[in-house]
Amino acid sequence: MDLPSHVQTLIVGGGIAGCSTAYHLARLGRRDVLLLEQGRLTSGTTWHAAGLVGQMRPNRSMTRMSRYGIDLYAGLEAETGLATGWKRCGSVNVARTPERWQLLHKQAALARSFGVEVQLVSPREAGDLFPLMRTDDLQGAIWIPGDGKANPTDLTMSLAKGARQGGATLAEGVQVTGVIVETGPGGAERVVGVRTLQAGVVGEIRCETLINCAGQWARQFGALAGVNVPLYSAEHFYIVTDRIEGVHPMLPVMRDPDGLIYYKEEVGGLVMGGFELAAKPWRVDPIPADFQFQLLDEDWDQFEPLMRNAIHRTPCLETAPIKMLLNGPESFTPDGQFILGEAPGLAGYFVCAGFNSAGIANSGGAGKLIAEWVVGGQAPCDLWEVDIRRFGSFTGNRRALAERTVESLGLHYAMRWPRQELASARPLRTSPLYDRLAAQGAEFGSKNGWERANYFKPAGVAAPAHSMGRPGWLDWVVEEQRATRDAVAVYDQSSFSKLLLQGRDACAVLQRLCANQVDVAVGRMVYTAMLNPRGGIESDLTLLRLAADKFLVVTGSAQALRDADWIERHVGAGQQALLTDVSAMSCVLSVMGPNARALLARVSPDDLSPAALPFSHSVEIDLGLARVRAARMSYVGGPGFELYVPVEMARHVYLALQAAGADLGLRDAGYFALDALRIEAGRRAWGAELSPDETPFEAGIGFAVKLDKGADFIGRDALLAAQGRPLAKKLLSFVFDDPADHAWGGEAVAIAGMPVGELSSVGWSDRAGVCVGLGYVRGELALQAHTGTPVSVDLWGRAVGATAWDRWAAPSHRQLGFLAGQGVVAAEVKAAFVDDINAIFRAQT
Repeated sequence: MDLPSHVQTLIVGGGIAGCSTAYHLARLGRRDVLLLEQGRLTSGTTWHAAGLVGQMRPNRSMTRMSRYGIDLYAGLEAETGLATGWKRCGSVNVARTPERWQLLHKQAALARSFGVEVQLVSPREAGDLFPLMRTDDLQGAIWIPGDGKANPTDLTMSLAKGARQGGATLAEGVQVTGVIVETGPGGAERVVGVRTLQAGVVGEIRCETLINCAGQWARQFGALAGVNVPLYSAEHFYIVTDRIEGVHPMLPVMRDPDGLIYYKEEVGGLVMGGFELAAKPWRVDPIPADFQFQLLDEDWDQFEPLMRNAIHRTPCLETAPIKMLLNGPESFTPDGQFILGEAPGLAGYFVCAGFNSAGIANSGGAGKLIAEWVVGGQAPCDLWEVDIRRFGSFTGNRRALAERTVESLGLHYAMRWPRQELASARPLRTSPLYDRLAAQGAEFGSKNGWERANYFKPAGVAAPAHSMGRPGWLDWVVEEQRATRDAVAVYDQSSFSKLLLQGRDACAVLQRLCANQVDVAVGRMVYTAMLNPRGGIESDLTLLRLAADKFLVVTGSAQALRDADWIERHVGAGQQALLTDVSAMSCVLSVMGPNARALLARVSPDDLSPAALPFSHSVEIDLGLARVRAARMSYVGGPGFELYVPVEMARHVYLALQAAGADLGLRDAGYFALDALRIEAGRRAWGAELSPDETPFEAGIGFAVKLDKGADFIGRDALLAAQGRPLAKKLLSFVFDDPADHAWGGEAVAIAGMPVGELSSVGWSDRAGVCVGLGYVRGELALQAHTGTPVSVDLWGRAVGATAWDRWAAPSHRQLGFLAGQGVVAAEVKAAFVDDINAIFRAQT
């Protein structure tokens, strides 16, 4: 086939992701689309995929994506005339343990909230749906009738035909050997073409947009342009049996996650595969371009745990003839989510890859999303969970990827406990206090590679086992909360992302990007959101103005690359504004609590009174022998300071604080306490309460928007248009009724029996003596005032009581003690606005 010298959009990779992307670009009206496949369509990993297609995903936007894919597959054959093998046979997911059964209850409640038809069924009913399985040891199952299966090759070919019918060109036998990148006048790099090899002939194709859909080759192909696509292949197995009596084409897909296995019907027999707890990385690097329609050697030793579990669940497999043990490589990402979006730092280069053995289920929707992103110029919805910008460049380390793949493959079906951390390829990024905090009993979690203290346990005590109820570490975290509220606590928040923007036009750039007024006096701090044109929140961050032309941008630990990319993309031609990631150059020690100023007064001669250093201001001070920047602010509510300390001085500053604070009640505290306290205080977190799908008005941070600040900003027009319109959703606080009910976030919320939303975050409030959460309600409930509206929360399948509030805050311990002395009971305290409590307290004391 003769290739063009120029196309508008070029796709590399002819598996299901690439063909879906081409199909959806054509549906959006893009005619100048060329797909290049180094072998033949489906010849990489698509052809040997199992073809299971489910709807449920952990959140609303991903579930919407999967449901779209099912609708697409169901109608594709009628559109193109090519069979897809799609069968709406439903799926049965069984639970062997009580904990898994609890988890299925939660999934069922969320499914209903997301609009997915589900039914919880008994073991006997599960056996009626899938008669081949043993059910005497099951707790129950979830039945999802809208799920199904497809033939991966046929489905891909149907998508390819649909793309061609829409005007796209698909070329096989063309290897892309290089990516052409050019630098624009402002220094920004953009992809402009590729180099090709076809039948021994070298060529070049110029393009405006390049989409990497190269599957397990996506990492090494991305490296040709300096783009990090962190994925790694593992050997992935399933067996195919001969015909088995009772197996028919509409037999449901069955998953037994406690056994790490799944089943589907194929030609009257069964396909049975799974996700072993310790995977086997495929240590081939680079993967040859001619690895097409090939499999790896059988490995029955590796497959044995899955086979043993399968014989237990379906005894017919003990005697069923096995046609083959298929071993085909499949790529997995460090967090088990696929990779989507425009590469940071390289305009026009997009990625749609890394599907973690769920490419058939996800590619229909993912192809639509990436096509909409390319055509529309921005992500069409909240895609942070799969956004390529969640991965820093360090995640491309091949040893770390191989180690993580051993763990991440198994986590597909393994029991995932609340707050469970991944264990492999750690520690990596550490603050200078890491060893000292570890010696103090810190239990660490990981965020964007950073080791962060989650909580501190007593000396000689082991970390408690995971739990779905009240966690074993809660008493220790409560002590950290009390120190923060009643005395003083120090948090090592060095993992904060810190970006320095400086230059003549730094302020003008931020005024264009930020919804709040950022043209403030030197030394001032500003909390603000950066919005997209829809008015959705791309990020929330804090700005410290260090000089007229210099700002420190402080944002979440996971958001450094995302926020830096967003800012750099919006520096206009001719503007002078240089952005530098300085996250590793300074530590942040947060000193929080009513004794915080007294502590700092012992180690610093500078005046830190509210008159000298008002809230949301910062100043450089002497502290011990060091020079640091002190900022008066608190993410957890209440008094406090953030200290920005040069890395080389962090140990000294920490020791100085510890030496001076013993009699003030100073305590080390971790992120579990911080998270619970910020929820109690109603502080929002990006990625939980804030996302590109929420406006500041819906999220309740309209105070950080200045529509009249005298400068236009991205999203302002959308917010102006939204003024006066009813809210589609609203963020509320939720206060649980019963101290025995311990929630974790993600629980479905109902009012009068109708699903209205789900909790985004939950933490234990020591002051209220119950769990407190944040979450959105939708529809009519978003239009009502809530001052203690009774709601029910689905907690592992059990409806528990709570109240919903537009604005709620827990009273102080001093107020609680006073009210108890007045005969006010705890239930009355929990049902009162903090303003009312304050009024009572002021009037009677």
